[in-house]
Amino acid sequence: MQEENITRLQYGDKELILIGTAHVSRRSAEQVKEVIDAEQPDSVCIELDAQRYQSVTDNSKWKETDIFKVIKEKKSSLLLMNLAISSFQNRLADQFGIKPGQEMIQGIKSAEENGAELVLADRNIQVTFSRIWGNIGLWGKMQLLSSVFFSIFSKETVSEADLEKMKSQDTLSAVMDDFTKAFPRLKTPLIDERDQYLAQKIKDAPGKKIVAVLGAAHVPGIKKEIHNEHDLDKLSEVPPKSKWPKIIGWAIPVIIISIIAYTFIANPAAGLDQTISWVLWNGILAAIGATIAFGHPLAILTAFVAAPISSLNPLVAAGWFSGLTQASIRKPNVGDFETLSKDVFTLKGFWDNKVTRVLLVVVLTNIGSSLGTFIGGADVIRLFIENI
Repeated sequence: MQEENITRLQYGDKELILIGTAHVSRRSAEQVKEVIDAEQPDSVCIELDAQRYQSVTDNSKWKETDIFKVIKEKKSSLLLMNLAISSFQNRLADQFGIKPGQEMIQGIKSAEENGAELVLADRNIQVTFSRIWGNIGLWGKMQLLSSVFFSIFSKETVSEADLEKMKSQDTLSAVMDDFTKAFPRLKTPLIDERDQYLAQKIKDAPGKKIVAVLGAAHVPGIKKEIHNEHDLDKLSEVPPKSKWPKIIGWAIPVIIISIIAYTFIANPAAGLDQTISWVLWNGILAAIGATIAFGHPLAILTAFVAAPISSLNPLVAAGWFSGLTQASIRKPNVGDFETLSKDVFTLKGFWDNKVTRVLLVVVLTNIGSSLGTFIGGADVIRLFIENI
């Protein structure tokens, strides 16, 4: 058995065997099988969390997605992020005939065949995204969403040099690579914290001999962190939301309503102009967003009606209403969920699939409504200054 890419560590009375895999290499999957068969470990740790484990083991996972629940729980953007990763993986598979994550699947299979306990050693991907999201500020959030959105439709091929580079990364890191260059501090939640989490899970795994299947990029960090103690609960905390967005979210409607109310008292005609301006800017831009998403006419109408009202209440969003209307009229079926991971591979497929169409209606309506709030609010203030 070749020892290349294998790191052996001793932790107390435990022998830890780290396999530094390449997530886009066929050879890595073969080596995982060879090592587990030869070592007969008590536990096999894999670099997956429960959500990604289900993703690689259950091809029907999309069928169980409740699109109404996704909208109500405000997870449309998160689902789009996951679809971006799926699209990235599909491009690799299409270009190189490689199935990313095959070595993890092999680790699951070999653990079962050899009677070893399987340990899902990585942190929940939603926690990682939340900690990334909390580290980049408003401008960074806009950049991230736009880069994710455009990456979904990118036709750019992956060069051989890029492929070799990806052999030392995990898929999540590869997708986020360009963004982490613009925001170096994202390395902490994306890599460093996960090294700590993985190290703790590996050394806590049951038994005396542990095999861990990991992306090669994590091996140096785990070697460094393995002898330190890490609080998994603390590493799994979702950062508290800043109070400022909530304060601003309530301040804007209070200011707008107060200005319009005062203007109505002082100059009713100007107050009416302000109200019309607010309704039109919010309604039209939200409706344009829903139209760009090719929403149903009733979803577009819903966006127009809901935006001027929802913009005055931070607890609701116009996109929720237009998205729920779209999902009710053009309800995704099992076939849409079955072809979802393939449909996001093309621009046409992304817009044609009923699932992604709903997500687009939600997101683009909300973007249009946000623009309408700022432009409409500015126009309300302009009319106030001109007429009072």
